Formats: sequence, C-alpha cells, structure tokens
Amino acid sequence: MRVGIGYDVHKLVENRKLILGGVEIQYSKGLLGHSDADVLVHAIIDSILGAAGLGDIGKLFPDSDNKYKGISSLKLLKEVNALIKDKGYKIGNIDSTIIAQKPKISPYIEDIKKSLCNVLDIDLGSINIKATTEEGLGFTGRGEGISSQSICLLI
Repeated sequence: MRVGIGYDVHKLVENRKLILGGVEIQYSKGLLGHSDADVLVHAIIDSILGAAGLGDIGKLFPDSDNKYKGISSLKLLKEVNALIKDKGYKIGNIDSTIIAQKPKISPYIEDIKKSLCNVLDIDLGSINIKATTEEGLGFTGRGEGISSQSICLLI
C-alpha cells in the first residue's frame, strides 16, 4: 500500500468555464490555467502520482507543451490511471476537498463523484469529495481562487 497527497490552486477569472471533477459548475467565473484548470482533478492526479512515486502533474503534463492547452483534465486523469495500472497499482480510495467561498459546490458532489469514478473505473464507495469555505479568509475566502487537496491510497 502506498499513500500520496495532492494540492492545486487556480485563480478565478471572467470568461472561463468553471470545471470541477469534469463537471461544469454554473458560476460567473472560471479557473485560469493552461488546461481546463480543474483544480480537483489536478490535486487527485498529484495524489495518485505521489503514491506511485511518479513525480507530479507538471512533470508528466508540462504547461509549456501546447498539446495540453485547453485539454480536459479528465483525459490526463485517464492517462495517469493507465500509467499506475501498468505499474501494478490500483486505487484503494481517494479523499478530496474543494476549498471555495463561492459557488456552493455541494449540489454538484454526486455528479463529480460519478464523473471521476467513470474515468478511474472505481466504484462510488472508493471516492469521497467534500467542499468547504475558508470563512472569508485568504485568497479562496476573498473569492480570488479555488484550491483543492487530495489523498490517495494505492494498493
């Protein structure tokens, strides 16, 4: 068994879709990034790669490579899942937290879980997604960005 931790953060900006866990969240702003800037998936990818000892998302999918510009982070997650399977690992469980003052994420949690389980080929009981605010503190509390943390157990 191996455990990895992931973290990601992106700035909220106008004229971008807000994608979390591969699900479009209705909001007036979206996250800025080279790909679709899905902070949740990026944190999950880093937790999986960390558990497998395979570096991080920037090493595998550098933002200097134009083939990843605008790409769905779910495609990257699928590639990472195939990579760990090739190394003889499978996901035991994932626990993640989305940190955002706005918008409310709770109405989307089940759809996010289904989206991720579909890509990772795991059952719903193997993934937990939570959302919280920072009570108005820090950059997420001021609505400047969204961050996410994740931990993954590989077996």
